[in-house]
Amino acid sequence: MKRVIIALIACCWSWTPAAIAADAPTQNVPRATLGDSVKEPAWEQRLTVTVGPAGADISGTSEKAIQAAVDYVARLGGGTVKILPGTYRLRNAVYLQSKVRLLGGGAQTVLIKEPSTTTTLAQDSDWFDQEITLTDATGFEVGDGVCLRTKNPHHGGTDVAKRTLVARSGNRFKLDQGLRQNFWRAGDTKVSTLFPILSGENVSGIAIEDLVLDGNREKNENLDGNYAGCIFMQECNRVVIRGVTARNNNGDGMSWQICHDVRVEHCVSEGHKGLGFHPGSGSQRAIMRDNRAVGNDIGIFFCWGVRDGVAENNHLEGNRVGISIGHHDTDNLVRHNEVIGSKQAGIQFRPERGKGFAGNRNRIENNRLVDNGPENGAAVDIQGGTESIVLSGNEIIETRGPAKRTAIRLGPETSKITLKDNRIQGFAKDVEQLPPPPSPSAAR
Repeated sequence: MKRVIIALIACCWSWTPAAIAADAPTQNVPRATLGDSVKEPAWEQRLTVTVGPAGADISGTSEKAIQAAVDYVARLGGGTVKILPGTYRLRNAVYLQSKVRLLGGGAQTVLIKEPSTTTTLAQDSDWFDQEITLTDATGFEVGDGVCLRTKNPHHGGTDVAKRTLVARSGNRFKLDQGLRQNFWRAGDTKVSTLFPILSGENVSGIAIEDLVLDGNREKNENLDGNYAGCIFMQECNRVVIRGVTARNNNGDGMSWQICHDVRVEHCVSEGHKGLGFHPGSGSQRAIMRDNRAVGNDIGIFFCWGVRDGVAENNHLEGNRVGISIGHHDTDNLVRHNEVIGSKQAGIQFRPERGKGFAGNRNRIENNRLVDNGPENGAAVDIQGGTESIVLSGNEIIETRGPAKRTAIRLGPETSKITLKDNRIQGFAKDVEQLPPPPSPSAAR
């Protein structure tokens, strides 16, 4: 076990230059050298700090105790924060730090989000302000994580900001950071105690293992996966998530945006209003392996520009859509997954804004799909101008009766779709190529 832990830490923290001269000398006995983060000894032991209800280095069952341990370990160059068994109730996110491993005690270590509270602004806050005044401050405390949402006065979209309350006078609170948008009463601004349970921003070389994250869905408002989740990461690199259960969130389970080399293994993401696993915009080389996504809106959602990813040996059941692929999601491999009982489609390629935006050059291999889609739906639904897709060796089964069901449906604008050695059973149609809509002249 000790060798496994050391190997994991080494994996999270190692980085190899893209090109090393073939005749460069090999550093057989590396030494710790000031400023050299590429090559150092494989230390047998690193700093470990425990957090728990009692008998720990830091005693406590809130995010403050866990955050204190994370920050302490990070200040000393990295190591492990071990969260002992217990229930931890959070009023703010735990903000992850580079080179810190968060290790729980399995199913007995549960981090749960406290119920959310929402109010409006009593005074306008401009983009340069670092404070807000609440109409009703009941339920808000210094140290809380909050989310501000408003209607932008110029384009009508929604502006969102996440902050922490750090000081207070009555209904007036100071924020940890200044605002970068206008939050005005005219925009129907809402302030809510909403936040991710674990949040990483611009960090690298981290690991999250063996714990349970509970979003307390019934007692929290919705906050989508572009801003939160049981785990939410933005612009991070070299991340390992292993043995984590994320459940019951009014939003996403695990979301990572513009994050590279994220590895998610042996995890469960279930019962979310949003997405189970959300490799977000621009994320490169994500690996999702041996996970379960059950009872979510979408099991695995490839967002925008997700490339060179692998989803394999995952069990996806009872989601609205099992796997969704779309906007510039290219060169991904989806294989050996089991997709069962999806309400809309087992695997769906989204139509996006047109042919130039589709998710092309993806391989769908050796998956097992059972009872996906409605009576007139398709188990695999390839829409829009999607092209250069390979579906090979998949088992696509329907046991509820054929009705008007189709195993593989190809949209009228799709092209270069390769179907090879797929086993199809129980459908009214094995493969359907939809015709293009009639031209206006033909309609006349």
